[in-house]
Amino acid sequence: MKVFIAFEGLCESFDILPGQTVKDAKQMIKDFFQIQLSDDKQGRRYLELTYAGGVLRDEWVLADAGITLCSTIKCTVKEEEKPALYVHNAVTQEKVPIMGNVHLLSETVSQLKSLVSVKCGFPVSVFCLRTLEGKEMYDCNTLSDYKLEIGSALRLDVWDGWKELLASCVLGHKQNVQRYLSKNETILRYQQRVALYIAAHFGHLKMAEWLQKKGVRADEAIGVHPYREWCCETDHPDIGKCAIHAAAEAGQILLIKVFVAHNVLCLECQTPFGQTPLRTCIHQGHKDCVLYLIMKMWSVVAFPNISLPMSIYVKIKKWLFVTQKKLCKVKRWDPQFKTRVGDPFVVDGFTEPKMTSKSLHNLHQDKWKKIRIYNNFRTQSSKNFANAVLKLHPMTPTPSRFPPITKTADNPAQKRLVVEPESLDIIHNNTWNAQISLPPIGSISSNRPRNLTMPHATLLLNSSLESFSKHHGRTPRQNAIYFLSLASEFKEKPWLQQLDMARMLAKKMVYQH
Repeated sequence: MKVFIAFEGLCESFDILPGQTVKDAKQMIKDFFQIQLSDDKQGRRYLELTYAGGVLRDEWVLADAGITLCSTIKCTVKEEEKPALYVHNAVTQEKVPIMGNVHLLSETVSQLKSLVSVKCGFPVSVFCLRTLEGKEMYDCNTLSDYKLEIGSALRLDVWDGWKELLASCVLGHKQNVQRYLSKNETILRYQQRVALYIAAHFGHLKMAEWLQKKGVRADEAIGVHPYREWCCETDHPDIGKCAIHAAAEAGQILLIKVFVAHNVLCLECQTPFGQTPLRTCIHQGHKDCVLYLIMKMWSVVAFPNISLPMSIYVKIKKWLFVTQKKLCKVKRWDPQFKTRVGDPFVVDGFTEPKMTSKSLHNLHQDKWKKIRIYNNFRTQSSKNFANAVLKLHPMTPTPSRFPPITKTADNPAQKRLVVEPESLDIIHNNTWNAQISLPPIGSISSNRPRNLTMPHATLLLNSSLESFSKHHGRTPRQNAIYFLSLASEFKEKPWLQQLDMARMLAKKMVYQH
């Protein structure tokens, strides 16, 4: 069967056998016209045959595809560029392609994170990039430092315990977002800004309105996680982006209208590189967004006695906002939620990484185990716990702090110290006294409650203390030291929880006896 092949202005005839496929015909065309094809990591260059407006697949037989004698088949050369890198999103389980060529490998990790942020809609301060071997990639290094090649795959990891929150933000589920927000006020403010940023990227209108009612501003920079607020020298420049910039990059015209209607300062909000939402929309080619922003920028704000251009009104509004913010800071009307001494912090390469995409269940699994152990411990009596679990030596009241000394010889040169067996309790008691420090004993009147001023109340208190010392063999102060030493074995618990455990054990001993 003779068919005609039209290629780049030429039309040549080819003899096709009845059983030949489209793939065989492509090979004949390649050899006849000497076409260079390729299929490597950077891209693919291949032939495409079309007949009657439809693309012919390689496995089809030409005779079975309805091609008759003297039919004309169009042949074109297609070029397909392959992604330079692939990023596996641990939250959405998607494989995000990053387009580019071999020159992308000479860029820094910081520039790659900016590209990934635009693709997946996450702020750069929420995630980190890792190789498949688990090596974390830092912003200051280049991609070639990690020996990456064209077509390599990377992994996107987020903060531990944030996986469910970010997944709910991507889907726009307001109830789930509210459920997974942190109870810590500092982290809560940061999470709300992140949620508004993601809502602006994906166009979740209801969630954006709800967050704005909560006090989150679309012209407020995302910032960094409170764990990294102190290391500002190594921060990514894109942490200065706002939710309005995310909406402008994604072309979300409805979100832009909502943000501008709620706060006109969004019109002049700039990125760290000086890009306004209007310039961002022009650069991305979002025509509808550009027309709306231009219309708003050249509009007039009318008042009863005066009309102001929008540019002047925005400047006055911005000046009033800065002044109000400074006034609230001086008078402390608006609380500033900042990290404090004792809060966790993260240092790249030194502290334990907290961006491993752990879910809430895996993150709190160890904590739940400790809580169950503590609850089981509370059901046991303090006496059985001391004898069976800790096996600490019981304390005995001693008149002296130092053990007795005996001489082994009359000769002074052969004198040596020998500790009697019963003095081991004294040494253990002194060890507890050194580890558990209590306030010094003051006057009797200063340690008693104010309402115990009557003589009979004083008599009852003294008799109770004497009865306790008689039955337990320890003074109340020694008893407090004893139970504090037991509770101090739980070194992973904060000191206030250790104190609560000691108080509970002491109370149980009083009730049992």
